Amino acid sequence: MRMAGETVTQTKWEGKACVELATPTAQEVWPLVEDFCNLHKWLPTIDTCYQVDGILGQPGMVRYVATTTTTSSNGNEETTIKWAKEKLLMIDPIKRCLSYEVTDNNIGMKSYVGKSTVSPINDDGKNGCKIEWSFVCDPIEGLRSEDFLSYMETALQSMAKKMEDALLSTR
Repeated sequence: MRMAGETVTQTKWEGKACVELATPTAQEVWPLVEDFCNLHKWLPTIDTCYQVDGILGQPGMVRYVATTTTTSSNGNEETTIKWAKEKLLMIDPIKRCLSYEVTDNNIGMKSYVGKSTVSPINDDGKNGCKIEWSFVCDPIEGLRSEDFLSYMETALQSMAKKMEDALLSTR
């Protein structure tokens, strides 16, 4: 039982996933990351991603992101759409970073802020780059923090591979 005025503190989850690409430069990869409404092109689990509000590429812009899942039980198939609306908070093309927050969703996120950064591996900016995806969020019901971080790491690995393949195919 809580007393009046007593607050309950809930631990935030924090994590970061990183991946290094050997060939594409940060200058080549950044345009793919900064294109906030094309997440579905790079993240295999996302079916759709499009702008719903604001000015494209500007802070305040909101995107809708959704994944369709189909499950079977007892011979019946059930389709579920998991979705989120995400607001671009900051974008800096010089530092090659952006941050966003989940403003609405049906996947149990109460608070989530993510940040993506693309940086060169070498001081000369040639041959290779590193993509970092970090987050701070409230615990998500039904998940453990290590499972969520594992998902983020796997998702970033998949995204980076698709980006690298796309860039190398145009050389």
